[in-house]
Amino acid sequence: MKKLFVLLAILSPIPAFSMHIMEGFLPAFWSMFWSIVYLPIFILGFRKIKQLVVEKPELKLLLALATAFAFVLSALKLPSVSGSCSHPTGVGLGALLFGPWVMAVIGVLVLLFQVLLLAHGGVTTLGANAFSMAFIGPMFTWLVFALSNKLGLNKKVGVFLAVFVGNMATYICTSAQLAFAHPDVVNGVTTAFYKFVSIFGLTQIPIAVIEGLLTVVVLNLLSDHVPMRFDFLSQYKKRN
Repeated sequence: MKKLFVLLAILSPIPAFSMHIMEGFLPAFWSMFWSIVYLPIFILGFRKIKQLVVEKPELKLLLALATAFAFVLSALKLPSVSGSCSHPTGVGLGALLFGPWVMAVIGVLVLLFQVLLLAHGGVTTLGANAFSMAFIGPMFTWLVFALSNKLGLNKKVGVFLAVFVGNMATYICTSAQLAFAHPDVVNGVTTAFYKFVSIFGLTQIPIAVIEGLLTVVVLNLLSDHVPMRFDFLSQYKKRN
């Protein structure tokens, strides 16, 4: 009898609240919409990562490190808005090292690992989660870091700001996705967006600060130990 109860407990479907948009929280239309939107982004990212591996096969280990970093950080979940949660994204490191398009693929792999290995849910919301975490976040990280370079900011400051903004951009995008899917019954999408983003901000701002500082520490370690043939780390160390 005990074995039967254990088996039922394992096989019973349990709602997962661990993704930043949880399983089944988006209507079917929005699930399909974000999946379709993300498909060309993923294809372009796959081409970029394939080109990178062919031209610089020595960077495979660093790619694996960026993937592991994103996986570990994004697996740390805090309850937030109903149907969602807050967490570090971990994609800023890879976006700085390889650019945002490579992270469009790595981010999807990270989300799939969480779905399949950690039972975090998110199959129906994979497209939406990938768009915010694996595209919007890395893209803003990359753009902010490029801007900080043009302004002549210290590299560590630039990295921190880039990762902080990228993390916050992910959750601003998530707030917009949730607002479109679940508009306020009285005032519509705009009011729903302000509600979602204000609740996310309570947990996400300190998380973004911590992730920014941690990314600076990791890049400092990498710049001391990874061969200088890798351009980004070479320039990072030279200008710090």
